[in-house]
Amino acid sequence: MLLEGSRESSNVQDRRGSGGGGVVRGGLGTLVLALVAMYFGVDPRAVIPTSSQSSRPANSAQDNQEKQFVSKVLASTEDVWNKLLPGYGDPQLVLFRGATESACGRASASVGPFYCGEDRKVYIDLDFYKELTQKIGAPGDFAQAYVIAHEVGHHVQNEMGTLNRVHSLMQRADKSQKNQLSVRLELQADFYAGIWAHYAREKKLLEMGDLEEGLQAASAVGDDKLQKQGQGYVVPDSFTHGTSEQRVRWFKKGLESGDPAQGDTFNTNNI
Repeated sequence: MLLEGSRESSNVQDRRGSGGGGVVRGGLGTLVLALVAMYFGVDPRAVIPTSSQSSRPANSAQDNQEKQFVSKVLASTEDVWNKLLPGYGDPQLVLFRGATESACGRASASVGPFYCGEDRKVYIDLDFYKELTQKIGAPGDFAQAYVIAHEVGHHVQNEMGTLNRVHSLMQRADKSQKNQLSVRLELQADFYAGIWAHYAREKKLLEMGDLEEGLQAASAVGDDKLQKQGQGYVVPDSFTHGTSEQRVRWFKKGLESGDPAQGDTFNTNNI
């Protein structure tokens, strides 16, 4: 991404130097559980016990560089959604290492990036980006930006009242219906990430290969692909985030349209 000279957001809270727990370093079973459970929108209360402290010193040059990148990406999402949604309130983004407290409960790095609607904050342990590259197969800075844009998409849903409505429906639904509602919620967040990418491209923040990275990331985190990778077979009734094809398709729809009104995943049979 071409972020040199871009402004940084003031809504980034860096907790990486405050302790808070270790990162899971389990075997393949733990990794598979994390990969299947973690990606986007997972309830942070569903955590895996942690162990082993991160050895990187706080406020290292790498930490500062990572924070600058995240701050610039977050600022670009702020510019887009303040333009598109009157009255939009920016979320905060919390950087942590290992584990942290949120209004949704204590969360470990195992759950991956998540959005907590209770405190209107996005949480991310940036060591997740190593997993994104090495284990999930989605390298590149635009893939990393897509993660942030997707979580901000959940904040957009919160701002529009969608999260509360869907969570209310989930309380009265059976397991299959809950999964379907979750899929629609996640696909809409992918669509909103595409909306952000539409305007990032318009502002010439993208370079050659960036969109391919985003599409690869969307494909890599489909329920079908993660389940196939983790357990060797696919259980469609258990999907909570959508297939690779669905995630790519909704991201592309947002990218191509730039119109939030075209992202109603809840009133269409063809998700």
